[in-house]
Amino acid sequence: MERTDSILRILKINYASSQDDVQAFSWKPVLKIFTFLDDTETPAMAHYTRGALQYMVIDKDNPNSVLNMVTLLRENGRSVQDHITKEMWQCLNNFYHTMRQDSMAEWLHKEDPITILDILIKHGVLYFGTTDITMARGEGNAFINIGKYIERTIQSADILDVKFSDSNYDMNKAKDTTYWKYLLLSISGYELYLKNYRGGFEARNVVEQVILNNQFPRSVIYSINRLHRYFQRLKNEGNVGDFNQIDFMIGKMKSRVPFSTPESIFEEGLHTFLTEINKDLFAIGKTLSQNYFSL
Repeated sequence: MERTDSILRILKINYASSQDDVQAFSWKPVLKIFTFLDDTETPAMAHYTRGALQYMVIDKDNPNSVLNMVTLLRENGRSVQDHITKEMWQCLNNFYHTMRQDSMAEWLHKEDPITILDILIKHGVLYFGTTDITMARGEGNAFINIGKYIERTIQSADILDVKFSDSNYDMNKAKDTTYWKYLLLSISGYELYLKNYRGGFEARNVVEQVILNNQFPRSVIYSINRLHRYFQRLKNEGNVGDFNQIDFMIGKMKSRVPFSTPESIFEEGLHTFLTEINKDLFAIGKTLSQNYFSL
């Protein structure tokens, strides 16, 4: 669900960006982050806005399409229906049936796609709000949030990594205001940036907000802190060994990020720093699966 929400928001912002600069705009960064297309397949879709939207939203052959993910999340919800609230299940079910409507393809092909993307984004907002106010604060809620914050951290790191790859990670290379604006809008960080930084858009400040700002709900540090918070709730006398193994992995990552600065990140190399973050997160996810879900 977290990945679905990220994709829909990025599609909406990038569609708006594509209308501002039709000639220069490319869907390649979005396709690189959220699809499994190889380098030979991406160029054919990079400048075909309607095709990219259809592929990302309703293409059954795309494992990461919104349709396929909503179908999977509904199946997951059905399999644990006794452990989630009726209201939460209803949100999942309604989202699924909206995605299955025949009119979806027509909207994406001919009509204004912003309208349908807004409708789908609202389904996600309704799900997150309903989950927050109806789920008991037990183990199930902890696992929901652990998954959410692992995914969110990975997405923020990937988006930052791909966007800075455009300038070969040169922090001094000029980018126009529109470029940084759309990056921040795609992760709902534009308004907070304007409040915190009065001197305009700079690469250093963008990195600082997306990685190190603990007041920004989609920052790397915020998500890691919340991941640790919800994992702590799984501790009990029967899982001390498994718990300590993962707690150490999260704690190691949690201790590294807060003591970083934009300057130390640039010195290490932004790509290297973000790659290590994602490597650690995938290791945590794999160990979590093995220790808590393997039969």
